[in-house]
Amino acid sequence: MESPLEIVFHNLPPSPAMEREIRSRVAKLEKLYPRLTGCRVSVEALHKQHRRGNVYEVHVEMILPGGELVVSREPHRPKERYASPDAYTSLRDAFKAAESQLKEFKARRQGEVKTHEAAMRGQIAQLYPREDHGFILTNTGTQLYFHRNSVMNDGFAELKRGDPVHFVETVGDTGPIAAKVWPAAAGGPETP
Repeated sequence: MESPLEIVFHNLPPSPAMEREIRSRVAKLEKLYPRLTGCRVSVEALHKQHRRGNVYEVHVEMILPGGELVVSREPHRPKERYASPDAYTSLRDAFKAAESQLKEFKARRQGEVKTHEAAMRGQIAQLYPREDHGFILTNTGTQLYFHRNSVMNDGFAELKRGDPVHFVETVGDTGPIAAKVWPAAAGGPETP
């Protein structure tokens, strides 16, 4: 993490054993999501009840690139409050919820990551320099439209009919087009 772990106790004395437990659980969160940049954990004793035990509330704030996740674990139902009024149980429940949220966040982020399509190989079939476009003959025998702006490094003027090229196919307004085009001899960013 970029910033140090922050542990806060409210209405109860700091406990080295509980701090070790928190550090251990935060390490598991870091292992689950290595890009975790910061974490703040607060443990609060809500009431001092001698007959039924104390009720603990645990907050876990995870700071991540592109967001912040907060887990607030307070036992709401009487069954939860008095079944096991132990601070370690509240910690366990809070970190279980934090892991779940972090896994969900990670899955969403992975879905947002752009995947680069593999570059294909073809050759220039037709060029229309006055109209600023041309067509590439693909290995499947189809022709793909490309515009001057699709050619990398302003290389449209150097292209000739029959030149081997790499391209990345995408869907345009009227169907499949070549979004990026570069000469096969030049290497290019995605040469297979």
